[in-house]
Amino acid sequence: MDHSIIAHGDAARGTSRGRVAFAVAEVRWASIAVAAFVVALALRRIGVPQVVSGAMFVGCYLAGGWEPAAAGVRALRGRVLDVDLLMVVAAIGAAAIGQVVDGGLLIVIFAVSASLEALATKRTEDSVRSLLMHAPEQASLLTDGAERLVDTATLRPGDVILVRPGERIGADGTVQSGGSDVDQATITGEPLPVFRTTGDEVFAGTLVRGGSLEISVSRPASESVVARIATLVERASETKARTHLFIERVEQRYSMTVVFATVAVFLVPLVAGASVAAALLRAMTFMIVASPCAVVLSTMPPLLSAIANAGRHGVLVKSAVVMEQLATITQVAFDKTGTVTSGRPHVVEVVSIGLDHQRALSLTAAAEHASEHPLGKAIVAEANRHGIPVPPARGFSAHPGSGVVAIVDGHRVQAGGPALLAENPDATASAAVGRIERLGRTAVVVVVDSCVGAVIGLADEIRPGAASTVAAIHDLTGTTPVLITGDNEDAARRMARSVGIDDVFASMLPHDKLTAVEQLRGNGARVLFVGDGVNDAPALAAADVGVAMGGIGSDLVLQTADIVIVGDELATIPAVIELARHARRVVSQNLLLASAAIITLATWDLAGHLPLPLGVLGHEGGTVIVGLNGLRLLRRRAWTGTQPAAVATPKQSRSASALLNRRRRCST
Repeated sequence: MDHSIIAHGDAARGTSRGRVAFAVAEVRWASIAVAAFVVALALRRIGVPQVVSGAMFVGCYLAGGWEPAAAGVRALRGRVLDVDLLMVVAAIGAAAIGQVVDGGLLIVIFAVSASLEALATKRTEDSVRSLLMHAPEQASLLTDGAERLVDTATLRPGDVILVRPGERIGADGTVQSGGSDVDQATITGEPLPVFRTTGDEVFAGTLVRGGSLEISVSRPASESVVARIATLVERASETKARTHLFIERVEQRYSMTVVFATVAVFLVPLVAGASVAAALLRAMTFMIVASPCAVVLSTMPPLLSAIANAGRHGVLVKSAVVMEQLATITQVAFDKTGTVTSGRPHVVEVVSIGLDHQRALSLTAAAEHASEHPLGKAIVAEANRHGIPVPPARGFSAHPGSGVVAIVDGHRVQAGGPALLAENPDATASAAVGRIERLGRTAVVVVVDSCVGAVIGLADEIRPGAASTVAAIHDLTGTTPVLITGDNEDAARRMARSVGIDDVFASMLPHDKLTAVEQLRGNGARVLFVGDGVNDAPALAAADVGVAMGGIGSDLVLQTADIVIVGDELATIPAVIELARHARRVVSQNLLLASAAIITLATWDLAGHLPLPLGVLGHEGGTVIVGLNGLRLLRRRAWTGTQPAAVATPKQSRSASALLNRRRRCST
């Protein structure tokens, strides 16, 4: 593998992300404010004239403060006191009595927070637009036997379109003629293509593989499943954007209190005969000690430290809001394929009938070697894993819905679904197929020279540590996770029982998953949903916290989700929930400390005479204490994780005597 190409790709992606970030105005202004603040501090330290460092501080204040100030003025017109405006006033007040650095720090904190929120919103909007690109822009419309390309947006119910192998379907509809495997992972989330023929429903944006389909359009492009997914994501994301951190919910009252108290501290001494300078000094001192620097640092350092700690362990938490919400989770819901399972089929058993275990895998892998079907790739991978020789094959051909045919070692080898037994009846093979399918697995029948040689059972592998993760989540939340999947109910319940899950929502389309999440929330639960496919995006957006498996997750899911499990380790989910709860405890400690410091200093200033240097020292001291307390969450021992469990290996079925009897009748 060319590592220079990988490095170039990573650099290109990094450059692209940088361009997206700087396309957001809030990010540009926050960057200027931070740069000006850092330069101003450096200039002060090296002793340049104050007019130079002062100019940089002015730049910091203007770059970081003009947007919140403008927003605050607009809010005032609506008779709402915006806390951002209070921060700007506090920063100006600090500068007015010489505490320029203190005011600059306030400006920088709020500018960076606003830029991160704006960037997250921009990325979500971009990801929704990219989802709509799954559906092709044009389709082949059949009219009176003629074929012509038309825009999919112009298709109407009743139109008939032709879709060839390798093309994506342009509209939701019903197959009128033809047959083909269709990759529906973008809609159903299931990893294996599904054979679709006359009368079957198909969806826009899904991929036709191996055959042609004539499809009667059932709904216009604007109402297709993929378009509705995008709409659901947008709506749910807008709803979630109205939630805030706990501290933001009390800031309105706090802001009003500080404003009225500051005005009173200025006016009362003035009326009593104090000079304007003395009254202003006391009022500004009060505003400094009452300003919410320590309150802001009560929340952000613990949450940001927790985010950094989670990042070191392969968990990307996108914002402090998400970390705060994560601490309140009471119910976890999992998607199945690609989440609790790996999303990749693997061989779990080989039922030997006319062939022994090794020969069955050898011939089948040879026949499937040129196949692009996930089941074929899994069989080839199983043979390679066991070091089984795979002889060359010739005359390969793939037949959608029935499997592959090839000549291997002079034998005609067929590998396909149970339909092969209609032409090659075998009671033993039929029984094996029935047992495998009852277990929720996929059966591949192997026929050699018109004689059934083996039945291979494949299944989607359960992720290591899934059962221990479910148990850990139950211990944390007091409730057992639920499973919400597009798979059939029998297979879903069987898999769920194996990892300790009792409640299952099966056969769920994207809007059904969204409804299931809303139902859980309607019952009073704070829901965390874990998924990986585009079909999971609406549920991810609607949940209180959405978690995406990053290894195989789609671009839309990675952007919609609040948290991305980069390493695809389920065990990190209970660990990050516990980390969030630890962060919430630290936030509570900090709020108590910050409140005590503010009340003590403010009372001192009101009841007596608090010297400005002592007020600044007390204020900054409290700020430093709560900041350092929050940084404790950066320590490695703040993270608690579990080790994944071992994975079971495929088994070989059938007794030696039964196998011997079959070989006498059919051998290769």
